[in-house]
Amino acid sequence: MKGSNCNRVLVIVAVVCLNHQLLICGADPTDGFIRVPLTDENFDLQKPYNIPLSQRYNYSDGVRSFWVYNKDKPFKPDSGTRPRTEVRIKGHDYSSGIWQFEGYAFVPGGTSGVTIVQIHGAAEGATTLQLRIYDGNMRYYRYNLVATYLYDKWFRVNVIHDVGKGKITVFIDGEEKFVVNDQGPGDLYFKCGVYAAPAKSSNFMESRWRDIKLFKK
Repeated sequence: MKGSNCNRVLVIVAVVCLNHQLLICGADPTDGFIRVPLTDENFDLQKPYNIPLSQRYNYSDGVRSFWVYNKDKPFKPDSGTRPRTEVRIKGHDYSSGIWQFEGYAFVPGGTSGVTIVQIHGAAEGATTLQLRIYDGNMRYYRYNLVATYLYDKWFRVNVIHDVGKGKITVFIDGEEKFVVNDQGPGDLYFKCGVYAAPAKSSNFMESRWRDIKLFKK
C-alpha cells in the first residue's frame, strides 16, 4: 500500500513539473498579439544629410546594417541632434492600445554610447524609450541596466508598450528584463539602428538588424 501511494505521489509530481515546464517553454512575448504586416514602404531611413545612404547603410540577405561616426552630420541641416543612421517604422504611429516591436540585433564589439532602439514621442521630451549600448551592456538611456554581455552575438529584442497602463516592458532573448513607466501620451513610433548618445560615444557605431516585426493588441 505504501509503495502504491508513493507511486501516485511521484506521478502527480511528474505531471505538475511537466505542466510547469510546458508553461515556461510556451510563454513568448508575442503570445496574444496580432502581427502587423510591414513592407519596404514602412521602413523610413534616416542618415547624415550630406552623404549617400549607401555610405552608412546596407541591406543584404535579410540583414540591415546601420553605422555612423561620432563626427557625422545630423539627419537634416537645421537639426541640432546627434548623428544617426536609423529606420523609423512609418505608417504605424500610435497613441493608444498595446504595441510591440521585435527584432534580432547584433552589436559589434567597440560600439558604445549609442541608442539601438527607440520609442519616439512623449508628453515631454522627444522619446519615451531609448535602449543604449555602453561597453557591451544595454541600459535604459544612461541609467538602469537592462542586459549584459551583448557584444558580437545575435540577440532578440522585444519591446511592449501598453499605452493605457503607461508601461513599457523590455525582453531580451524572450526573458523579461526591464519594466518602466512611459513618458506620457504622444505621437508614438518605433525606431532602430544607431543614434549617437549625448556623451561617451565611440568614434564608430554599428548595429545590425534582421526579422524586424511589429505587433499589436
